[in-house]
Amino acid sequence: MKSIAAVITATVALLSPSGVWAQEASGASPSTASEHPDAIVRMHQQVAAANREYNREVAAAKKVFDHKKAEAKKKRDAAVAVAHSGVSQ
Repeated sequence: MKSIAAVITATVALLSPSGVWAQEASGASPSTASEHPDAIVRMHQQVAAANREYNREVAAAKKVFDHKKAEAKKKRDAAVAVAHSGVSQ
């Protein structure tokens, strides 16, 4: 079992550089590289781009939320302090 895994790993390692070499030798510009001929690959690229945009928007919304939450906490803490100071023991 270990020998099969070793053979598969070695095969993948040997084939990977040749695939990269062929891609670099094609001379494709970055804009044409994004237009992959395979529809499934293009779909996955579009999904990944949509996920990146979503994550960016969520991060921006979270910053606004954290800011609003901090403001509300300050107001609450001030109201609690006033309530505590009004009680005489």
